[in-house]
Amino acid sequence: MPGYRRPLGPMVGIGDRFRHRSMWDHVVASPLSRSKGVHVESEKSQHWESVYSGRDHRLFRWHQPIPGLSLELIQQATPDVDAPIIDIGGGASLLVDELHDLGYNDLTITDLSSRALTITQDRLGNRADTVTWVHSDVTEQRFERTYQVWHDRAVFHFLTEPERVARYLDRMTQAVDVGGHAIIATFALDGPDSCSGLPVHRYSPETLQEIIGSAFEAVRFEHESHLTPDGVTQEFTYGLFERQSGA
Repeated sequence: MPGYRRPLGPMVGIGDRFRHRSMWDHVVASPLSRSKGVHVESEKSQHWESVYSGRDHRLFRWHQPIPGLSLELIQQATPDVDAPIIDIGGGASLLVDELHDLGYNDLTITDLSSRALTITQDRLGNRADTVTWVHSDVTEQRFERTYQVWHDRAVFHFLTEPERVARYLDRMTQAVDVGGHAIIATFALDGPDSCSGLPVHRYSPETLQEIIGSAFEAVRFEHESHLTPDGVTQEFTYGLFERQSGA
């Protein structure tokens, strides 16, 4: 929604109601070479390994030859090329390539699929050694540092269980510096109700701010019509949020 800036007041989201839950349950070590972190062996991780092993990733409906809106929002969030940036579910996305070309040099990429990370590592060649790779389920990840920008295009909308939403928001709140930013992109209310055989939760700007809660305040929302490689249009809601103090 171009031109949107800030809501009238803070809204309490699901993350504020589940702070008491344990953060580090069922964690095991990651086997992915050149990466670090943790991941959970689950049907969800096995699903994405199967997806990325089965076909050319450039034909997936979420593929973007140029992730233009993400780049615009990241540059708005921080023009400082030394700022630490994490891309949640970055997988085989070309975002890391574009950020490299713009001079950003402190990049972390996470994904449930080791295959997706390997695709990007191979594509980057020697530049892959300058990126931190984390094979993990973000809802179970123990982050070792904080970031100025948390970017997530199309992971959050796959979280349909309240407990997983709450864990995700706990991780995001802890991992983003006060004054830093989170960029969350989900299917819009008029977007698909499933993706890659999995159900999703669709969001408007208002419901996205509400569920994220008072630890983050909306700075900007955008609506994007994403044209898939097979010519189908998918509607997305993008939100840029600033991490608040005292939350």
